[in-house]
Amino acid sequence: MTRHLLITGGAGFIAGNLVHHWAATHPQDRLVVLDALTYAGNLATIGPLIDAGRVQFVHGDIGDASLVTEVLQAQAISHVAHLAAESHVDRSISGPGAFLRTNVGGTFTLLEAFRVHWLAKGSPEHWRFLHVSTDEVFGSLEPQDPPFSESTAYSPRSPYAASKAASDHLARAWQHTYGLPVLVSNCSNNYGPYHFPEKLIPLTLINILLGRPIPVYGDGSNVRDWLYVHDHCRALERVLLAGEPGSTYCIGGNNEVANLDLVSLLCDLMEELAPDLPVRPCRELIRFVADRPGHDRRYAIDASHIRRTLGWEPQVTVQEGLRRTVQWYLANRGWWEPLLSPEYSGYLEAQYGASLGA
Repeated sequence: MTRHLLITGGAGFIAGNLVHHWAATHPQDRLVVLDALTYAGNLATIGPLIDAGRVQFVHGDIGDASLVTEVLQAQAISHVAHLAAESHVDRSISGPGAFLRTNVGGTFTLLEAFRVHWLAKGSPEHWRFLHVSTDEVFGSLEPQDPPFSESTAYSPRSPYAASKAASDHLARAWQHTYGLPVLVSNCSNNYGPYHFPEKLIPLTLINILLGRPIPVYGDGSNVRDWLYVHDHCRALERVLLAGEPGSTYCIGGNNEVANLDLVSLLCDLMEELAPDLPVRPCRELIRFVADRPGHDRRYAIDASHIRRTLGWEPQVTVQEGLRRTVQWYLANRGWWEPLLSPEYSGYLEAQYGASLGA
């Protein structure tokens, strides 16, 4: 069966990797990307696939109801992987409005347009709408707490997390009320290729290469469950193709690492793999900065449900995934160097202090 798959936010990090994964594993399917190309969207991520005719790209906002309706109808979309989102907690603290507009309003627009499109085609049973979300909707864990699971109560603690929680509720409401074939996934922290350099791992790698300070919030003891993005794409593939409509799937990497330990691992890998670093040892670049307001202490995912029902489990350890990530950034300076714009440097200055944005 040929699917017509719309991937929203497909010029971004996770969605861009999903576009590459799907094009490689399902060459018979039609792939359409809708992306507004905001600061974190980079058309270079999927440019080769567009040039090769494997992906149809549409520049636009998921909040534009007329455009979304036109794309769904003109491209005969049968499946949606909805990943378009504002996703950086720090930016949500300084400017929450964009997060509400995109993550809540945009998700509503997309769900409603897909519902009308689905009904107009006779409510096909094989169609699917996958809403991709985050473990941050669950709040924060203490060191002794069990990991998040599909039954964990929501307790968002940042504007970003609250906006994603709201969008999750909308997705489930459209499934429950209208019978729309909706699936929801909640993932842990992703890392890997094509990651915009405001996030911890690419920021650390690039600052090491440039000899700039590496910011670490607080004392660096905040713990995250790190999921290699290619493992995540495999999980999303399984959910979209074999998941039960109305179900939720928690996706984690089984790799809990404190931020300071993660940065230290990256320092060691860079010293091993990168020649001519401006500062050695790299750990001399670490700077502890004022903690993020409301910084969640720990995230962790219990992924037993997706393992039991869909046969998925992560394959890449954090040590191997970080090595692959470092190698990718070293080999793809042409992708990330153009992103180091004056706006990006200004953001770093505002967020961490002038010495980090130099």
